[in-house]
Amino acid sequence: MYFNYKVIIRIAGIISVIIGIAMIPSLIAAYYYGEKETGEAFIKSILLAFAIGGITRLSIQSASSQIRIRDGYLIAAVCWFAASALGAFPYLFSEILPSYLDAFFESVSGFTTTGVTIIDNYHEMPKAIIFWRSLSHWLGAMGILILAISLLPALGIGGLTIANVEAPGPTVEKMNAHISDSAKILYIVYIAFTLIEIILLKLGGLNFFDALTHTLTSISTGGTQIYPNGIRYFNSLYVEIIIIFFNLIASVNFVLYHKLFKGKWREFIKDHELRTFLAILSAATVLIAFNLWFSNSYESLGSSVRHAFFQAASFISTCGNSTADFTIWPSFSQMILLCLMFIGGCSTSTAGSMKVIRIVIIFKLIARGMHKRLHPNAVAGIKIGTKVVPSEIVSRVSSFTLLYFSIFIISSMLLSLGNYDLLTTISAVASAMSNTGIGFGVIGHDGNFGIFSEASRLYLSILMIAGRLELFAVIMLLSPSFWKAK
Repeated sequence: MYFNYKVIIRIAGIISVIIGIAMIPSLIAAYYYGEKETGEAFIKSILLAFAIGGITRLSIQSASSQIRIRDGYLIAAVCWFAASALGAFPYLFSEILPSYLDAFFESVSGFTTTGVTIIDNYHEMPKAIIFWRSLSHWLGAMGILILAISLLPALGIGGLTIANVEAPGPTVEKMNAHISDSAKILYIVYIAFTLIEIILLKLGGLNFFDALTHTLTSISTGGTQIYPNGIRYFNSLYVEIIIIFFNLIASVNFVLYHKLFKGKWREFIKDHELRTFLAILSAATVLIAFNLWFSNSYESLGSSVRHAFFQAASFISTCGNSTADFTIWPSFSQMILLCLMFIGGCSTSTAGSMKVIRIVIIFKLIARGMHKRLHPNAVAGIKIGTKVVPSEIVSRVSSFTLLYFSIFIISSMLLSLGNYDLLTTISAVASAMSNTGIGFGVIGHDGNFGIFSEASRLYLSILMIAGRLELFAVIMLLSPSFWKAK
């Protein structure tokens, strides 16, 4: 047997149990808010998840702990699809959505932290469903598999192979001797930031439910619109600052926070990717702000800066919140926002898209190509700061970039068969692949994908999962060579 199917099934069973346990707080919320029918929907969903987890546990009594690279790719894809499939049942059983396909789309949008929806009047849904959607963002952000990895040593299964497949960014930097310990450290940092943001939002006058749900969707860079007009609902500069601050915190490499807490603050402030991330954000904010001011989109420079910074940070963090209708902004500002959507946050963060480090390497690769044309015999390596990037990493980044834009072009062509306008089509694909959740054209700042057909939504669901898993874990499954024994 070439694939270790027993281990794959066991890990999928663990994910099922995790999803079942994760639904319990939503069940409690349903009965707390008097939503009996929604509570019954969660009971059915929880029992189903536990049943699947129990069956896999009973059917697979023993398995080899060896996990090959191919096993890791298959585990990542299977578990993300399984989590999304199970997470869809609360939407279906509560009759929020009429079909399982619609519920699956909504669930995928949640777990991948994309934040798009096909539900009109989202704010009128039961609070337990809103909470579940927010919690699915929070779980999916750091990777459900990273949570499972901390449990795998108890089963005698190593998790580094899976982590290298699932975790965002070109590489996974171990912070401890064991990958499970590194996963636990990441979650400690993640939970700490979550608790701090809840407290700060409460101090800003939000009730506990709003503070909790907005924290879960902002620290995860998910950005689901809880209210019809998004963050504008609160009409509070303080709330905007807190939410966007934690969007940016979550977009920074979490390994840097571990270094910071260990007193290595110089490594934190000198990190090349972090500096580039902040430089891109600053430049985008200045350009958009002046464009808005000179075009008389806002009366004052202060208002222009306020909205420019929030939307620039929202796009580059792939959070997708909004404080303004940016679809009516000047084309120059919209083009900058679209570019930020493709860039995304730092590696090993909760943000999606290509990641800043890849953009840096690509531009340095272009610069080296120009240098080699002038000096053909020169030996020039690509450096990030003072460190030379291994040629293997450069090759991976190049292939990823080529694959990313190839899929973007092909997907845009496929989606255009639905005869949507060009801006809507392109931004929908970019939004799904980057897990941003908002776009231009008809999609707009609400991120509603209800205009697309069921076939288009199914394809976009696959794009969202592929984007969350950095493409290869899903695309490789389509390759015949992946399934061959040799």
